[in-house]
Amino acid sequence: MLLHKQQHAKFSTDLTPKNMSEEKKDKHYKIKIMEEMEAGVYSNAISVHFNNNECVIDMGYSVPNVPEPLIKIVSRINMSHQTAESFLKVLSNAMLDWKNKQKS
Repeated sequence: MLLHKQQHAKFSTDLTPKNMSEEKKDKHYKIKIMEEMEAGVYSNAISVHFNNNECVIDMGYSVPNVPEPLIKIVSRINMSHQTAESFLKVLSNAMLDWKNKQKS
């Protein structure tokens, strides 16, 4: 599997054990994005499902101008409950930051 680009990002560290030092929690990770994933996918519909073990997020595309409403799933993400909680916090903070920048 060929990895094309490298990026650096700070990831949510809510998943680190509570006994880990603060220094280790703020670790920066090198991110590698496969070339076929670089462009991403467009989604205008989302569905979230939970069971006892995981959270499943389906990202879909609502196809316009078709006789019957149709949503094509373009991506599925499976994650633990703990990761889903972390994702919610990260997404909420990112949206708040974006909204605050729009006000400026």
